[in-house]
Amino acid sequence: MPKIIFIDAANRTYPVEAHAGRSVMDAAVDNNVPGIVGECGGSAMCATCHVYVESPASGASKPVRPEEEVMLEFTASERRSNSRLGCQIKLNDTFEGAVFRVPERQV
Repeated sequence: MPKIIFIDAANRTYPVEAHAGRSVMDAAVDNNVPGIVGECGGSAMCATCHVYVESPASGASKPVRPEEEVMLEFTASERRSNSRLGCQIKLNDTFEGAVFRVPERQV
């Protein structure tokens, strides 16, 4: 189970032990990380699990799929080069210590 860290817009940190195979969004929702809404339940249809990938995580560097690319155009907070939808990042042991910043707004 990789340990990952979420940082909210107020710079509060939320260390989380996440199960491999679950998504970054699932890890946040399962652990009550504020700011990750996940309205569509992980189907890349809402952009309410937008995160900024702040530290290297090899699994998060995979190419963005077309449906994720479309949704990233509709994020409530600024889209950046490190923007991803948390529901599209599946966790594994290579994510140990990865840091994900939660944007100021999701909706």
